[in-house]
Amino acid sequence: MAAAKIKWIYLFVLSLIWGSSFILIKKGLVGLSPLQVGAFRVIFAALFLIFVGFRKLIKLKAYHWKWIIVSGFVGSFFPIFLFAFAETKISSGIASILNAVTPLMTLILGVLFFQDKMNSNKAIGVMVGLIGTTGLILSNASFNGSENYLYSIMGVLAAVCYAVNVNLLKKYLSGIPAVAVTSGCFAVLLIPAFAILIFSGFFTENLSNIELQKSVGFIAILGVLGTGVAMILFNRLVQITNPVFTSSVTYTMPIIALGWGVLDDEVFSLNQLFFAMLVIIGVLIVNRAKAISIKRKKKLA
Repeated sequence: MAAAKIKWIYLFVLSLIWGSSFILIKKGLVGLSPLQVGAFRVIFAALFLIFVGFRKLIKLKAYHWKWIIVSGFVGSFFPIFLFAFAETKISSGIASILNAVTPLMTLILGVLFFQDKMNSNKAIGVMVGLIGTTGLILSNASFNGSENYLYSIMGVLAAVCYAVNVNLLKKYLSGIPAVAVTSGCFAVLLIPAFAILIFSGFFTENLSNIELQKSVGFIAILGVLGTGVAMILFNRLVQITNPVFTSSVTYTMPIIALGWGVLDDEVFSLNQLFFAMLVIIGVLIVNRAKAISIKRKKKLA
């Protein structure tokens, strides 16, 4: 199947999987601490990916590992823990909207550090999206309490990490099979994640607790599907498209995430929904500008 068609299939599947991730984090936090949620998510994903990608993993060259280690921590480890802590104070739906800032950050970082170009349409999209993000953080704090400033910003920081990783993958690791990159990243993260799980005191708790067991089950699903399978698809999507298209999955995810939030009785204020729409509109403008730019380049070629 042509890359132009299959990229939309990848985008749809990733939206469905990652859009469901935020409610799984919320369910995991019922019986686990944020550190335990993050650690288990990495551990389950790492075990799955090492099993799936071991043969490709051993073929990686020594010079690949520097960027794989960086990608593992920036693109997975830090965001996983940031969102686990963020969802202790913000709803799963709002977390998904904050994650939608990723394409805007991808463009900004691409312009600053990766020789991408900014035009007026992209600039407008970035401004609209950032206004929406700022408004969402402020309205979330006023709706749920001032302590939510910090936890909302954690979601934005996770989006920045994702944006850095998208650009790194495209520039330094695009020629490596997606399974190898993803398996390598999580193989590196397995030991620190297990150390954090021990540090969190998990093994001193009552492991027969039903809520704890259910939470571990939710995070197992999240780790294997929401992290393991999805990261393979994501890294492949990076390789066959451009960074801005790839990160555009973050404005389709909120539709799924908000739907789960409504089913789970989450309440959203009108201000929150308004600013959430601004974020998504900003991302749509940026991606439309990118698509137009690519078409012009093809015509000139």
